[in-house]
Amino acid sequence: MKRLTATLLLLVPCSLLLAQGVIDVHSHVIPAEYLSALKEENKLMDEGFPLPKYDVERHLNWMDEAGVETSVLTLAAPQPSSAAIVRQTNEVAARIKKEHPGRFMFCAALPLPDVNAAIREAKYALDTLKADGIKLATNVQGQYLGAPELDPLFAFLNEREAVVILHPHRPEPVNREVMVQTPLAMQEYLSETTRAVTNMISRNVLARYNNIKVVVPHCGAYLPLAMPRMKSLTPVMQANKLVGEIDYEANLRPLYYDLAGAHSPEAIRTLLTITTPDHLLYGSDFPYAAPQVLTQSLTRMKQYLTTEHDLAPYKEMILWKNAKWLFGQTSEKPTAAMHSADSMIVRIAEIEVYPQYLKEYLAIAKEVDRLSIEREPGVICLYPMQSSEDSCQIRILEIYASEEVYQAHLKTDHFQKYKQGTLHIVKSLKLPLMQPLDLETMKHIFRKE
Repeated sequence: MKRLTATLLLLVPCSLLLAQGVIDVHSHVIPAEYLSALKEENKLMDEGFPLPKYDVERHLNWMDEAGVETSVLTLAAPQPSSAAIVRQTNEVAARIKKEHPGRFMFCAALPLPDVNAAIREAKYALDTLKADGIKLATNVQGQYLGAPELDPLFAFLNEREAVVILHPHRPEPVNREVMVQTPLAMQEYLSETTRAVTNMISRNVLARYNNIKVVVPHCGAYLPLAMPRMKSLTPVMQANKLVGEIDYEANLRPLYYDLAGAHSPEAIRTLLTITTPDHLLYGSDFPYAAPQVLTQSLTRMKQYLTTEHDLAPYKEMILWKNAKWLFGQTSEKPTAAMHSADSMIVRIAEIEVYPQYLKEYLAIAKEVDRLSIEREPGVICLYPMQSSEDSCQIRILEIYASEEVYQAHLKTDHFQKYKQGTLHIVKSLKLPLMQPLDLETMKHIFRKE
């Protein structure tokens, strides 16, 4: 019987066996035509290390072993000079996708710095090759993302509501001696990614072209560290007329982050200071590490996304649900895995505010309620109400998916800001826990519109 079962399984397409498997948004295709072109241009070592060999069957074997359903292919660095070679590599990626339905997607490379040629290639790739998105280098020949000359390209991608996957390339111009001791991939790639994204933010590129969704690689590089510094220095820079108005919230909103590289619970928590769980994606960086290393890395991620209580609700979102939403494969927006109704925390916070601070409190409370609902899927409800008889009497209906979610909520920056900012405002506070009388109905209340 076991032998018969095994035989039947062999007859089932692998893509069906891997239904709802992991989606890898950071993997690379390295075609032979691309390697030949780089060799002719003497660019094989432009990034400071040799490009790994790529083989589709080897890629599929690893995906099957690791439980990866679909990999999104992008062209590796460096960028070839020829538009014809860029076209060839895009056609190779399109062929791989077509020959292995459901297993591969791809984001097309563009022949920058020629913006007009890049727009033509993007149109061909999206319309003819059915590319799933566009890959952009942080810079090509010194033309950095955020540069004004790239606005027409971003206008086109915005019109097409494109997904854009970023990848760092060697900075240009560069003092090569700087990277002799510490190779490019070990540190400069993170600086390069941060540089390109902050360039776009400082010119409000992402806010102006807000139909584009941009995937930032390698756990967001240094962005979680860079954002507070940029925000704090903006008034000084504006006073010296070095920057204009910057809409940080609008610029950060379209950014997604893959977890290729040095992922960890700490890295995810750091990213959640600038984004929300529905913007985090799994990435492997195949074939830049040995398959067994990538498998071990994915196994470790699955383990801590199961055992770390504050991250566990986001496991399926990170591993596949967010990617399906990003690439338009589902109309159901990802949400955190819900705990059972009897694990929910339900209460009505009873708050009395000093009259002279009422207006200030309402503004602070509105902000923390909005950020908590937007950024914390496990925060099911924060519904503030004001007594019609005494406007200083505030009641907030609070529902959290679990104790773990609630404890994580207390540690968020926005809650800490609320807590510290209202110490002088709140006259009294009571937090009585409430016991739901109908647990089954609780499961359905907040699914209704």
